[in-house]
Amino acid sequence: MSGKTLLTKIQDKTAVIGVVGLGYVGLPLAVEKAKAGYKVIGFDILPNRVEQVNQGINYIGDVVDEELKEIVNNGQLQATTDYSLIADVDAVAICVPTPLDKYQQPNVSYVESSAKSIAKYLHPNMLVVLESTTYPGTTEEIVQPILEETGLKVGQDFFLAYSPERVDPGNKVFNTKNTPKVVGGVTPECTNVAAALYRSVLEGEVHVVSSPKVAEMEKILENTFRNINIGLANEMAILCNKMGIDIWEVIDAAKTKPYGFMAFYPGPGLGGHCIPIDPFYLTWKAREYNYHTRLIEVAGEINNEMPDFVVDRIMKILNRYGKALNGAKVAVLGVAYKKDIDDYRESPVMEIVKLLEKYNADFVTVDPHIKNFRVDGKEYETVPLTDELLASADIVLITTDHTAFDYEAIASKAKVIFDTRNAMKGVQKIEADYEKL
Repeated sequence: MSGKTLLTKIQDKTAVIGVVGLGYVGLPLAVEKAKAGYKVIGFDILPNRVEQVNQGINYIGDVVDEELKEIVNNGQLQATTDYSLIADVDAVAICVPTPLDKYQQPNVSYVESSAKSIAKYLHPNMLVVLESTTYPGTTEEIVQPILEETGLKVGQDFFLAYSPERVDPGNKVFNTKNTPKVVGGVTPECTNVAAALYRSVLEGEVHVVSSPKVAEMEKILENTFRNINIGLANEMAILCNKMGIDIWEVIDAAKTKPYGFMAFYPGPGLGGHCIPIDPFYLTWKAREYNYHTRLIEVAGEINNEMPDFVVDRIMKILNRYGKALNGAKVAVLGVAYKKDIDDYRESPVMEIVKLLEKYNADFVTVDPHIKNFRVDGKEYETVPLTDELLASADIVLITTDHTAFDYEAIASKAKVIFDTRNAMKGVQKIEADYEKL
């Protein structure tokens, strides 16, 4: 099969592009494809999400509100729950969640379901790209067989590739459009067609690899690298605390070296949908090859224990004032897993909240980007940060270093501060009893 027909459609922007899953990955990708001049159809199982897109209402921090409204109003982007419209698209990207189950095993049911929905309407000369982060082999072991059950053959009748998403929520420099893209197709022509589509949409380099497995492993390596190095920073923070050494000063000194060192920072634990989860896809897959990924699992254990370490530190700080955590007023500043975003998926604050509940602390949460959140089925509302709140708290716990927080006010109004992010670094005068992680 020649890819000329689809390549021509890509080159003249007449190809219709589908995006399955309109979340943190899918919506920004759909927007960029529409901005590049393609007609884009977004598919999602959530009617509310589809309705918001069709009204031009943005719900993703990395999407510009005005851009979404413009491309919706001019007909470049529409959303639907009707998967039969996949029959009208020339290329479709799968951007659905790949969570872990309670046994730390990959749940690829959303990928399977999406592949089956696409298979019903798969047609010759069509491109399918999986973008969801997953274990090496998913594209060829799960998606390809489902699509080929139609009787169409990959590389002969349709194209199939894997290209991992690299979204970094809140990053002011790199976004979907300018971040380099990795693409690996099942056949060389699959790679060429997928790469051509991404090159027509993105400003970042499109780096092609020899297979979907290489591209899948590449994404796992990225996030495992971060997971392990953050685990090291957290372990150093615990040790430095015992030794009476400022870990933040240690890191600042180490990063003066122009080679051989990359700064990673400790914190109250790992958050987000990628770094705490992705390495365990590989841990699970490695068992198939009778290999135990020791370093990954140890780093995961260290990172998962940080919320307990934080709450233990709170107890020790309060003890100095003759107070127990039971009944203590704790102001938790930050719910999101990183600064200046509204995403609290896998946020370590979820575990901290559960521990504060367990020890009967009288706590409130503050986050200018999040109005409410849910932990184990229980709904919590955030409150505004006020001078009265700071003054009344027995301890102020900084868990997310949002730019919007008034750190000068925190420094002058709070009685006791425990800073897990070194957020107060630039404050000249801190009147409170102040401790860092």
